[in-house]
Amino acid sequence: MDVKIKGISLHMPLLFLLFSAIFPLSFSAANKPRNANKPATQSSHNHRLSSAVFKVQGNVYPLGHYTVSLNIGYPPKLYDLDVDSGSDLTWVQCDAPCKGCTKPRDQLYKPNHNLVRCADQLCSEVHLSTDHYCASPDDQCDYEVEYADHGSSLGVLVRDYIPFHFTNGSAVRPRIAFGCGYDQKYSGSTSPPSTAGVLGLGNGKASILSQLHSLGLIRNVVGHCLSSRGGGFLFFGYDLIPSSGIVWTPMLPSSSDKHYSSGPADLYFNGKATTVKGLELIFDSGSSYTYFNSQAYQVVVDLVTNDLKGKQLKRATEDPSLPICWKGAKSFNSLSDAKKYFNPLALHFTKPTNLQMYLPPEAYLIITNHGSVCMGILDGTEVGLENLNIIGDISLQDMLVIYDNEKRQIGWVSSNCGSVNSHLEGDFPHPYATNLGLFGERCPASYEVTDDQ
Repeated sequence: MDVKIKGISLHMPLLFLLFSAIFPLSFSAANKPRNANKPATQSSHNHRLSSAVFKVQGNVYPLGHYTVSLNIGYPPKLYDLDVDSGSDLTWVQCDAPCKGCTKPRDQLYKPNHNLVRCADQLCSEVHLSTDHYCASPDDQCDYEVEYADHGSSLGVLVRDYIPFHFTNGSAVRPRIAFGCGYDQKYSGSTSPPSTAGVLGLGNGKASILSQLHSLGLIRNVVGHCLSSRGGGFLFFGYDLIPSSGIVWTPMLPSSSDKHYSSGPADLYFNGKATTVKGLELIFDSGSSYTYFNSQAYQVVVDLVTNDLKGKQLKRATEDPSLPICWKGAKSFNSLSDAKKYFNPLALHFTKPTNLQMYLPPEAYLIITNHGSVCMGILDGTEVGLENLNIIGDISLQDMLVIYDNEKRQIGWVSSNCGSVNSHLEGDFPHPYATNLGLFGERCPASYEVTDDQ
């Protein structure tokens, strides 16, 4: 099982380090598609503003992550990427050669004379300081990102063609900048993730979302719907936002553009207020579970434990899946068997008031392969998150969650995440509804957009 808190990238001087290492390869000329040097002007596709939709795979348990497959390059090659709203940089494992790579060499990304230069504006966006220094403007742009679980990726920025199909039927193949990671490190006792890299969904200017927005292709909005039965969908743009029913709360003014924060919120248990007040929360699809600071976590543990007194559950200390597990008279086969013993939680947002995120038992419990039921809310302080509070995948399941960077707000609504078609209004071309934005050479792009900044 992959228990991770990859999502939050830590942008602090000691934790987000950027190097000027020499990239250990020289590159051959790129294979460019025909007419690649004839970009469509931004005005020529402003009227095409639409949404790109992607099928999501994965689950909270036992995989511990949700992924999207993205075509990159020309001819396109498919890469499975960890869906991560807690960071902005997208990167793939790089054939450079590569340290800490989990994919066979033929599944690694091969750069082809397409490095982003140090003087490029996007290079400064992946560095913390405003005094980003280039020994030479033509030097490559290096990056290193360290995540909250102390995993990291070191590499270089590149630009390549990434094809997208949109809900209005148009297709485009812009050149997008992303990381080519040639040195990955993983922490903890869990095995390295099986994915080829990370799809950063934050609003930093280096994110794919921001680059597509700057090209005039989409609204600056991203959303995801993760199913408790596995899978779901992800979208860029505005088309899949329901016209009613969404609960909206403002992003915190102090929110980093690398991730999405809201609050303050008070914690309720079984409809009653608790002593946990004023939580600031990070919505992080890159984290398998939900993490509270140690004080809030202990309150939740005590409330749940005391509420189970007199019920037919005992602590399953022999189950190593998560820190706190229980077993019944016989093994649990599904959450429907176990949830009757537990009461719901809720987060009540105080600014604005009367907003609530309801967390039924399914939003904080899992059933393990050992037949136990375990609590998927963990102690964030214990794993180095200090006072950060993270709403992870387990609590985001079966909700359409929307990050609207234009209106600076986060929204959610209960949803059937197994079917994207139920969220589409109006005409939506059937071939694209079937492919959910994932396509290869059988669906060539109708025009190119280049970004040679």
